[in-house]
Amino acid sequence: MKTCIQFLNRIASYKTLLLLIAIYAIFPSYFLKNAEEKINQLSGKTIGVIDLTMGYNPERTKQMLNEYSAEARQYYASVEASVDVVYPLVYAFMFSVILILIFRENRFETPVWIAILPFIAQIFDYIENFFIHSLLTNYPLISEQNVIFCEIAKLGKWLVFAGLILLIIYGLSRLLITKIQK
Repeated sequence: MKTCIQFLNRIASYKTLLLLIAIYAIFPSYFLKNAEEKINQLSGKTIGVIDLTMGYNPERTKQMLNEYSAEARQYYASVEASVDVVYPLVYAFMFSVILILIFRENRFETPVWIAILPFIAQIFDYIENFFIHSLLTNYPLISEQNVIFCEIAKLGKWLVFAGLILLIIYGLSRLLITKIQK
């Protein structure tokens, strides 16, 4: 763990952050946007993707699975096994660098849990992706247990993201207060 934190501290710079933001931006603006549009197109209607639904709602996930066409499910499964493997890795590094830089600017030593929190979101995302892929490829045999695990992982991912955003807001607020006091 210490080696991981040392590595993250070593790579955390504004240059690294700009590179990660540029790579990150490609995913929602191109890869994921186009994937969602193609899933909707293949289904013949706007359904969206399970990954982006919020809250715990197994019935909504089952309904979405039922509404996807066979081609949409096949394509969505391929996206989960390719693009959505790289994307969580990119955002985990990006958020970790953001948090380290903010806490460094605040002259705080970055607590280990803050630096690894984005990777916890990544793990939840990977678990969610595993279950979504499983549900898509095994359709119409939808395991209630897999739907529930998918929903728990999705909820965990969004809760960690909420924590990340709150930490970023807190850190930036502290920076602003410090600048104003000087």
